[in-house]
Amino acid sequence: MKKILLLALLVVATFAANAQFEGSKQVFESPNLKSEIAKHKIVAILPFATRISFRKPPKDYSAEANKAQEDKLSTSIQSSLYTFLLRKASNYSVEFQDVERTNVLLRKAGVFDKLNEMTKDEIAKILQVDAVIGGNFETEQTRSEAGAIATTILFGGIGSKTGTGTLTLTINDGEKGALIWRFFKSMDDNVLSSPDVLVERMMRKVSRNFPYTK
Repeated sequence: MKKILLLALLVVATFAANAQFEGSKQVFESPNLKSEIAKHKIVAILPFATRISFRKPPKDYSAEANKAQEDKLSTSIQSSLYTFLLRKASNYSVEFQDVERTNVLLRKAGVFDKLNEMTKDEIAKILQVDAVIGGNFETEQTRSEAGAIATTILFGGIGSKTGTGTLTLTINDGEKGALIWRFFKSMDDNVLSSPDVLVERMMRKVSRNFPYTK
């Protein structure tokens, strides 16, 4: 009886942990969404704008190292999203530009680090695509990684929350640069999370609303 009760408690705790991660979501669709995406054939995925902050900075905090981590996360999420969409290419009505090509073209144009200073139609023109997918990921770390790892070892991942985060995904038309679709999601972060896991869980929620799904 005690074993059954313990198992039940673990199941409830696991569902609670997953619910925390999923968080709230919001979806915006332009009134012209269907007519606009019907014109799209090739879509580029931009590097994500990322921000990593700390409720209480660790003792060995380095602004330079934190910036380097943000930059790495930016292209890691971009690459993970491209890989996810490529795996399910037959489900979508458009082709997604290889992210390596996207980044090379942005660097050649000298705008890779200046995307926030440009309009989406300007970026689309450089990339020669019909639309661009952009994204923003922000996370605030609230616990030390060591403490989270200890919790994970003790409870098998349950309660290993290390921070909170928000993830935004947008689609802008390449001709006019107008925002035609936006997905926003808040979540709890986890020390074991990776860009692949992040994208997988996000797209699981997006799938029903993703405009390019056939």
